[in-house]
Order: sequence, then C-alpha cells, then structure tokens
Amino acid sequence: MSNRIAVVPGSFDPPTLGHLDVIRRAAALYDTVHVVVVHNPDKQAMLPIAQRLSLLEQSISEQQISGDIVVASWSMGLLVDYAADVNAGVLVKGIRSQADVAYETPMAIVNRNLAGIETVFLLPDPAHTLVSSSLVRQVAGLGGDVTPYVPGPVARFLDTGARGI
Repeated sequence: MSNRIAVVPGSFDPPTLGHLDVIRRAAALYDTVHVVVVHNPDKQAMLPIAQRLSLLEQSISEQQISGDIVVASWSMGLLVDYAADVNAGVLVKGIRSQADVAYETPMAIVNRNLAGIETVFLLPDPAHTLVSSSLVRQVAGLGGDVTPYVPGPVARFLDTGARGI
C-alpha cells in the first residue's frame, strides 16, 4: 500500500472543535496528515502563526487524535506547492454550508489543474456546523464563553486575556 498523504489547510485563527473534528477524520482516512496554518492576506489575524501552531499541537494532543500528524505553516507561494513538497495527493477541507462549497469549489478545480491535487470535502459533525473561527473571535472579543466551541488549550489561552493579540 502506498503512503497516502493529505494536507488539511486553514487559518485556524483560532482552532475550533470543528477543525479538530476534520483533522481527526482525516487522520483516520490517510496515513499522514499535514495540518497547515496558511496565511490568508484577505483576513486580519487575531493570533500570530506561531501561536496558532502551538494551540493546534496542544489541541491535537489533548484531544488524543492519533496518527502521523504534522503541524506546519505555509505563507509563501501556493498551497499546492507545499502539498507537492510533502508528496501529498489530496487537500482535505471542512465545509459547513453551501457558501463554503461555492467558495471552495473554484479553488479545488484550480488546484487540480495546477498540480493534479484533488480536494476532498468533509461535512462537519452537526454540532460544529454553525461555528467558525470568526464567530469564536467575536464571542471571545466581547468576553463571552467560547468553551463549547474550542478545544481546551484554546479556551484556556483566550481566557487568560490574550484576546487583544
């Protein structure tokens, strides 16, 4: 059997339980999963990339997600270049709504045309369908309780007053 390598990209600003659900399921489907924090120039990040990497590593460990999981970042060039560098054959994206499908489909087609890399869409657990990092940032910024939406390390980090980063 060949080594099946997948890339799960995202801004993860901050990581949510929905993200961890997608990572867990991708780890069950593929031999190696690269969870890649990507820089999105269209978004104003709350957390620096190094903090997101740390929170992802802590969350994956605390959630006991097993498998060969690599947490990395990518900010220069195309995501498909990273995928090619690690010999990944697939990108795994979580989609919550028709809006996500509409946004992700053109990128999936371009990625396939550019590099022959397929995109697999995973539907969320219904408990995570309405939760996004943007919503978590908004709730946390207004002092609300985000513990139902994020893994423990993220909740503890946001609770320490680090929201202003």
